[in-house]
Amino acid sequence: MTETVRYPIGQQSFEMIRKGGWLYVDKTRFIEKIISYNQYCFLGRPRRFGKSLFLNTLECFFEGKRHLFKGLYIDTVDWDWEPYPVLKLDLNTEKYKTPEALDSIVENMLIQWEREYGIIPDVDNHPARFGNIIRTAYEKTGKSVVILVDEYDKPLVNNLHDRKNFEYCRDRLSALYSNFKSGADYIRLVFLTGVSRFAHLNVFSDLNNIQDISFDEDFADICGITDSELRANFPIGIEALAAKYGIDPEQTVARLKTYYDGYRFTEKETYVYNPYSLLNVMQKRKFDKYWIASGTPTLLMEEMKRFDVDLQSLLNTRCSKSALYGLDLDSASPIALFFQTGYLTVKDFDPDTEIYTLGLPNEEVEAGFLEYLLPHYLNTGGQDTPFLISEFINEFRDGNVEGFMRRLQSLFASVSYRMRMDQEINIHNGLLMLILLLGLKVQAEYCTSAGRIDLFVATNRYYYIIELKLDGKAQTALDQIDSHGYALPFAVSSRQVIKIGANFSTKTRTIEDWLVEY
Repeated sequence: MTETVRYPIGQQSFEMIRKGGWLYVDKTRFIEKIISYNQYCFLGRPRRFGKSLFLNTLECFFEGKRHLFKGLYIDTVDWDWEPYPVLKLDLNTEKYKTPEALDSIVENMLIQWEREYGIIPDVDNHPARFGNIIRTAYEKTGKSVVILVDEYDKPLVNNLHDRKNFEYCRDRLSALYSNFKSGADYIRLVFLTGVSRFAHLNVFSDLNNIQDISFDEDFADICGITDSELRANFPIGIEALAAKYGIDPEQTVARLKTYYDGYRFTEKETYVYNPYSLLNVMQKRKFDKYWIASGTPTLLMEEMKRFDVDLQSLLNTRCSKSALYGLDLDSASPIALFFQTGYLTVKDFDPDTEIYTLGLPNEEVEAGFLEYLLPHYLNTGGQDTPFLISEFINEFRDGNVEGFMRRLQSLFASVSYRMRMDQEINIHNGLLMLILLLGLKVQAEYCTSAGRIDLFVATNRYYYIIELKLDGKAQTALDQIDSHGYALPFAVSSRQVIKIGANFSTKTRTIEDWLVEY
């Protein structure tokens, strides 16, 4: 079958998509909700999830470009389609490594708006000029102003580890956004997108009535692609993938679900596919880690090192909604950042306790995330990682303890001195990521009635019980396995139990010795 669909990969212009005949999944029903919802709205979603496209769709709607919406849901809604004055501030175009970067972006937008409405500024003050633009736009058009802010928090997120720049950007943005409240009489809608609300950092201190729709069930699938949308909009792509891989369409959908589905942002069980990865796999007809490859999680790595994060606990997090709402410059919990950036998602919700369970959303994120992080804990050589993993798999499956322990010894010995190896948690994280990538069943801190095993690994033929000591003795680690009866729960299994006691030396920065008992 010849592919005739144009997939808008990275395209954020609604007008260009509609005029160019690109595939568009109709999300305009959410516009109807928004225009009758609240004067101030905030939507938080991970990067490349369609926030900018939706914002541009809102822009075209309020500009009265009805011809672009022909055949879409919103065209059936009773609306006058008269143009409103729209002020759109896009903060997604800079990295904000200097204070001047934010000022430059804002200055350029203010100049553009002042020219549009014939304003000659009489003050050199961004917040005051912005307020004057809002009022003048209202007075000259006779219509309330629509303000759209794309990635309002990017200057803050990009400076989480630079307090001086962070506080500068926070104060400048707070002053600018204060116009949303003071100009309320002239405003029809303020709609902001970003990663985090920064609820505790005074960005919205003057705007206490902003409606955060990020967790609202009515907007659960405002970004991302649902299963029904996949089937309705991508039949040609699904059939093309099925033909390439020699499977039927239903098997193809199941594989797509495993790789790219699984994102959930509300209590309601509404799951969505990553739209960026979905468009790429349809265009290129190849399953790959598209979203992960489009931006490395450097910030997350910094957070893990900064707060000595226990990876196993992080990947199986239970928390309240308040833990997911905002970021905090001094917070010792990176849960909100991992959730808001899309590396963790809602897996379950207990209505009785109002507790969320979080986890990795799908195979793309799991594999890509672990592959990126692993070299920071073990010197896997980057491009040699697939070969390394295949060697480990063979050694674990064959019961070749001497082989994989010597390989681990070599890997730890070559880790950069920037990695803190005086903390047992970093050693556990490195081992856990490696074994997860092997595709083996692994559990850190495996609980038995007598205590917790440091690392438990299961293959088809073996159970591995691994106990680690930091600057201790391998014999002490092995004795702990026996004295606590860690092997007893597996005594009746047909699989052989292999007990490994190992000692990690912070002086040599590697596994110094180990003992094995079968």
